[in-house]
Amino acid sequence: MSKKDLGLLILILVVGAIVAMINPRFLLPINLANTSNLIGLFGILSIGQAFVIITGGIELSVGSLVALLGTLFIDFIAVRGMEWPLAFVLILVLGAIIGLAHGWLITRLKLQPFVVTLCGLLIYRGVARFYTADGTAGFAFGQNFPDLEFLTAGRSYGVPNSFIALIVIAIVMWVVLHRSVFGRYLYAIGKNEEAAKYSGIRTGRIVMAAYVICGVLTALSAIYFAMYTRSISPASHGQFYELYAIAAAVLGGFSLRGGEGSLIGVILGTVLLQELQNLVNLLGIPSSLNFAVMGGVILIGVLVDQQWGVFRARRLMIDAARKNVAGAPAE
Repeated sequence: MSKKDLGLLILILVVGAIVAMINPRFLLPINLANTSNLIGLFGILSIGQAFVIITGGIELSVGSLVALLGTLFIDFIAVRGMEWPLAFVLILVLGAIIGLAHGWLITRLKLQPFVVTLCGLLIYRGVARFYTADGTAGFAFGQNFPDLEFLTAGRSYGVPNSFIALIVIAIVMWVVLHRSVFGRYLYAIGKNEEAAKYSGIRTGRIVMAAYVICGVLTALSAIYFAMYTRSISPASHGQFYELYAIAAAVLGGFSLRGGEGSLIGVILGTVLLQELQNLVNLLGIPSSLNFAVMGGVILIGVLVDQQWGVFRARRLMIDAARKNVAGAPAE
């Protein structure tokens, strides 16, 4: 665990202790379970975003994708009678295809990630609203899928299965990011894409793979969100979820310039965000301030990241100067 991650963990514990002292309901099992469930839902989304951010890119369309893919999933199993395992796989494949398309536009046609994903944000939301005729996608009265509901919205020994899924995915993605050649390539591209290219790394393929991973994890979270809400209004479902994902990654130490960050930090960033959301609810703060809190958190995270970079650069220069002075021959 890095110093950044340790500092974030301490902050989470301090904020949790303060909230618990102000409102003891924070520590009730049902509140902790509900918060854990939301951590699982948003954590999966944030891990996908982190893989894109580490390359120096950004994915702004994840909220709209959650709405579109969630709508399609409910429609497939509740209206068209498709077996849910098939629909599950199909949604994941669609997520991968969309991620691949984004990566192709960015690496082959040299479009800016901001432009590509901003257009996706508008397109996918519009397609979802058109698909439902600006209505709502949901399950009919009495319609249920026991195995699917247990897998996505159920609990094992009191722990939400969405949180368990997050832990499993986080372990796998931690190995991919921190213990594989692919992960080292991602860091290299984020640090300096041109240098990575000249060192023999196929940067285009690696960046496309990062967007595919983001697309698959976004599709998975779309299914979890769909089963959590059980009803989707495409006009509002998933709105601003990209902010939660970006904020969690930034808080977790992922630099928006790329090339920095740890997966443990992303999980801790997600925990802190949901803890703050819980604080807003328990303290009776108007829910309209939620997005103000998110904006403030992102701003503070970026400022801290920037100042930390400046501090570290100065410290390296001072250390280098000291070594030069110590190594200089005495006259």
